[in-house]
Amino acid sequence: IYRHSWWRNVDSGPTLINVIQLGVNIDHVATVRQARRTWEPDPVWAAAEAHLGGADGITVHLREDRRHIQDEDVRRLRELVHIKLNLEMAATPEMIKIAIDTQPHTVMLVPEGREEVTTEGGLDLVSGRSRLQPLVDQLHDAGLTTSAFIDALTEQIDTAAEMGFSICEIHTGPYAHAFHEHGRDAEAPEVATLLQQLSDAGQQIQRFGMRFNAGHALNYYNVQPVAALPGVRELHIGHSIVSRSVLIGMRDAVREMKALIREMAR
Repeated sequence: IYRHSWWRNVDSGPTLINVIQLGVNIDHVATVRQARRTWEPDPVWAAAEAHLGGADGITVHLREDRRHIQDEDVRRLRELVHIKLNLEMAATPEMIKIAIDTQPHTVMLVPEGREEVTTEGGLDLVSGRSRLQPLVDQLHDAGLTTSAFIDALTEQIDTAAEMGFSICEIHTGPYAHAFHEHGRDAEAPEVATLLQQLSDAGQQIQRFGMRFNAGHALNYYNVQPVAALPGVRELHIGHSIVSRSVLIGMRDAVREMKALIREMAR
């Protein structure tokens, strides 16, 4: 979700309105396709349906093992989709070359393990800086906007700023899991603590002049407290929307998520 602001005249005078945009991750549309190694469902068609439902951006993760999204998907999405394309990828020379050749609107570096079901934890910029910095520099030299998927830790945000990232996407997984474990109670002490950590991280990111994004394990029940965080610009949501789209269709699944988010911008 991407938040920007503009002025609107109402009876009481000018009012600053916050709007948050939704970035839809369509990886698991490709997961269904790859289960049969066939041509459907087509992720590009899913991206178009998401756009029609109100999505403001499309995210895909091109994994090294190509378990879902394929190279050709990335190429076609960049060519055919008319909203922002965010390419998630491991920080490897192969992926850097693909990003430079494809020129997505945003490149987000994420950790990647072959045995994991999905991305678990943020990228460790502190310990990996010497390896990562030359790759980030290559992306910058190619004119690409870079984002780091990191945990809500002060030292990771400091390092992201020093390395020249434009965007930090904060990992919301710990919050999402706590929210579920505590009966979807946003006021439970553990949940409230994790929300405060996200808020503090967002404030630090903004002090550095970077964009504050967030994502991972967000769904229709837990998204609103995150959407209400001060200054959050963009949330990426995938599995929950794709899961709901199986039942009601992609357009309506996206519309429902957008409606929940818009409530927090009023």
